[in-house]
Order: sequence, then C-alpha cells, then structure tokens
Amino acid sequence: MPGHVFGRTTTGTLPQAVAGDGCYIMDADGRRYLDGSGGAAVSCLGHSDPEVRAALHAQLDRLAFAHTGFFTTAPAEDLADLLIADAPEGIDRVYLVSGGSEAMEAAIKLARQYFMETGQPSRHRVIARRQSYHGNTLGALAAGGNAWRRAQFAPLLVETSHIAPCYEYRDRRDDESRAAYGLRVADELEAEIQRLGPDSVMAFIAEPVVGATMGAVPAVPGYLKRIREICDRHGILLILDEVMCGMGRTGHLFACDEDGVAPDMIAIAKGLGAGYQPIGALLTSGRIYDAIAQGSRFFQHGHTYMGHAMAAAGAGAVLRAIKDRGLIARVQQAGETLTAALRDRFGQHPHVGDIRGRGLFRGLELVADRETKAAFDPSRKIHARIKAAAMDAGLICYPMGGTIDGQRGDHVLLAPPFIISDDQIGELTDKLSDAVDAALAG
Repeated sequence: MPGHVFGRTTTGTLPQAVAGDGCYIMDADGRRYLDGSGGAAVSCLGHSDPEVRAALHAQLDRLAFAHTGFFTTAPAEDLADLLIADAPEGIDRVYLVSGGSEAMEAAIKLARQYFMETGQPSRHRVIARRQSYHGNTLGALAAGGNAWRRAQFAPLLVETSHIAPCYEYRDRRDDESRAAYGLRVADELEAEIQRLGPDSVMAFIAEPVVGATMGAVPAVPGYLKRIREICDRHGILLILDEVMCGMGRTGHLFACDEDGVAPDMIAIAKGLGAGYQPIGALLTSGRIYDAIAQGSRFFQHGHTYMGHAMAAAGAGAVLRAIKDRGLIARVQQAGETLTAALRDRFGQHPHVGDIRGRGLFRGLELVADRETKAAFDPSRKIHARIKAAAMDAGLICYPMGGTIDGQRGDHVLLAPPFIISDDQIGELTDKLSDAVDAALAG
C-alpha cells in the first residue's frame, strides 16, 4: 500500500529507521548505519542517550506544553540560563524557537525592529555572502547566498546583497598570506556598505564555519575580527549563524569563540536539541533587548511552539551533557583523530582537493584535477553517487553539489556524534573511502 508522506523527493524509496544505538541507526531490515554526519550535524550525542531520554520522560509526566503568551516554564528558564552562562560577551537574552530557519527569521525581524525602536527607520538592508545558507523560510532564504536554493523562489525574496565568502582553498592568491586574504575579502563588506549607503544597512549575516553549501569552510584568522570592526564603524548588527557549526561542533560551545569575536546575535539549533526534540534559539545582546524593553516592549513576532517545555527540557539535558561530560575536549581530540585519518586516506587522493574544517565538523572537496582544482562535470552528480554508495556501505554522510557557485563543485560534509570512538572513526574513513571510489568509478 503506498504511503501518503510528502517527502523531500518524489523519487525512490527510503529505508525506514526503527531504532538508534549510540552512533548507529538501524532500519526495518536490520541494517546498521554509522551516522557520520549526525544527519545534518544534528545528533551530537548519538541516538540513544539515556539522560536526555530520562529528562524528556520526566518533563512529559509534568507538563508537555504551555503557550508562551500565557506562561513561562522552568525548562525554558533553565535552558536560557545555561546558554547565557557561556555565551560571548554582551549576549544576554535567549529567544527559543523550533529550528534554525525560525531562529534566522527572528534575527532578521528583530534587527529591523531594533532600528525602528532606536529611531533609525532607514536601516533595512541585509548583507550576507555568496554560497551561504541561512534557512528555508522566505526571509532566511533571501539572506542566504546559494544560487540553486534561491533560483525558483527569487520573485518572492526581498533584495539582499551578497559579497564573497571566505573560501581560502579557491580564492586566496599564491602571493597572499592567509591574514592578507582574510582582510581583503572582509573589506568587501566595507565597499558594499558604501555602495548601498551606510544609513540603509541594518545587518551582516555569516556562518563562522560554512556548513551545508560549502562543506565545513572556516574563516581564516582575522577575518571575522575585521568584519566586527566594519560593523561597529557603521553601527551595523553582526548576526552569526551557528545553526550547524555551534553547540560544540567545532570544538567550542560557540564557534565564534575560536575567532575571538562577539556578535550582536547568534542563531543556534541542530546540536542544541541533538535531534531529541525540534528546537532552536536566537541569542541576542542586552543592548538589543533593552531597546525593545524601553520602547514598544513587544517583539512583533512569535510562533505557537516557541519555548516548548518538552523541547527545552531535552535541550537542557543535551547542554548539560556537553558541559558535564567533557565533550568539548572530546570533540577537539576526536577532531584531530578524524583529520589525521582523513589525511592518511585522502591526502594524496587524485580527486580530493581539500580537507578542511574544525573539531568534528570536516569537509572534503572533490575535484576532477588536483593541480587545476577543476570541478567535475555537474551532470555526473558525484555528490549524489557518494551518498548512495555510502548508504549501501552502511554509512550516513552529507555530500552536496554546487560547492563553488551553486552549480559546480562537489563536497562531503562529516559531522559525527561527539561520542564517536577512535575505532568508529576508522570505520567511517574506511566506508567513506569505498564510497568515494565507487562513485568515481561509476
């Protein structure tokens, strides 16, 4: 009997997941899959964490839901306190939502309202980067710079400016130091602000480590500090999208900590809930909160399930696990082990041009020619072939195409659970190697 689920695609049949066991998912046919990407950098604690499950059971026995127009709840208050305890300097408030797109949508709307509340109504423009991804709601999609994702919805999107990404592998010149390259591409923000008119720009949005669209591309040292300086010079809000790279994924609870930068807002999701419940959050500075509190006193935004008690209880247990079990240090150690394994296996591979990332957030860029960095013909769909071959081998990874410009380029993103063992890193590397070879041979 055919099902009635409207899935991501209308072609093919997916295996049915029925159980989780640490870093593995089992399907209805009894096959085990090593989750080498945490789904989409979500399942940081694996799929069967007893403490998170216990927290959810306990909260369900007390209260599942209370609408935030009428009540707050202890799990929501507790989660906000946990997040702010380790947040970058100046970040003081947490707006709980149900996912990353919602968090980014809230950030864009809050930025606009902040400038309305502070008597700067001309500020409405957003600047972001090409090949960025900030979510699939219309506001977040407009902010994103991935041409393929935007194309058919372009007539519905508000105008957004996009400058160059910080993409060292392809864009740093041979005669340029990493620091000089970072300053050069950061200064594109200054040029775009001047082109638009400084008094019209309200925010710059960026991922500290670009995830899905480019494959774990980190900013070079100094880049985000220059971005912060430019934003401060012109009174522009810096919004960092850590939906995928945050919550310990890169070896810091907040990815921007490694860059020494404190933004005005941070969007988080994915690893915050570790997949146990849908949740996201927008963290914002006290200055922005105070502008609302001393003005209209009402953020003109909201969703029914924001601050959901079950979701907040689950996320609180996830965050405590990350902090109390020393998992940030484990991510750093396991990240080095994973990187060494990838370099050992793929460092001289004729079709792997770059191995990059931070912590347990790593990417491989596939190329037709290592010397010229030429991409494969997009019609070959190398990324899709790798995904299929990996699933056949019992590995979940996250390959994508359009790495360079939304059309050309292929990469594989890896974001395994923080609890992955060294032996499982070996398993991941072995299976990925087989999948890449099978895809290239096809």
